[in-house]
Amino acid sequence: RDKTEVDYVSRLKYLGYSFYVMNGKCRLRLHAKTVAKMKAKFKELTSRSNGWGYAKLKFKLNQFVHGWMNYFKLADMHNLLIETDKWLRHRLRSYIWKCWKKVSTKFKNLMKCGIDKWRAWPWANTRGGYWNTAESPILQSAISNEILKRQGYPCLVDLYVKLHQN
Repeated sequence: RDKTEVDYVSRLKYLGYSFYVMNGKCRLRLHAKTVAKMKAKFKELTSRSNGWGYAKLKFKLNQFVHGWMNYFKLADMHNLLIETDKWLRHRLRSYIWKCWKKVSTKFKNLMKCGIDKWRAWPWANTRGGYWNTAESPILQSAISNEILKRQGYPCLVDLYVKLHQN
C-alpha cells in the first residue's frame, strides 16, 4: 500500500524515470529528483577541495557518467544534457583554475593554452572567485570544450548521441 500510487502519468516516478505523453504515446524522461541527484553527484566529484588531481577526477567522472548514461539511456533527455554539459564544463574550468593556485602557474598555463602574454597576466592576477573566473572568455578559450574532450573528460551529449545511434 505504501508503494502503490494512482496518479497522472506525468507525476509518477518509477526507477528514476518519469513519464509524459507525446502524440498519443507514453514516453520516458528523467524525474526531477533523479536530475537533482545527478547534479549533487557531479558537485561531489568536482569539488574544488577534494585534492584528487586530474587523473583520478577523469576516472571517477567517466565511471559515473558511463554508468549513469547506460542506466538512463531510454529517457528523452537531449536538451537537459546540453544544459548539464555546459554546467559541468563550467565546474571543470573552476576546478582546473583552482588547481593552478599561484599567479605564476596561472600565467604560465594560460600562455601554454595559447593566450597572449598581455591578456594572460591580468587574468592570472584576477581576484574574482573561481566560479566567476571560470565563465570568463579568456578561460573559456584557453580551456575550451574541445580541449576538455581531448584530455579525456566526459561529454554527456556526445555519449547520449553515441548510445542512441546504436
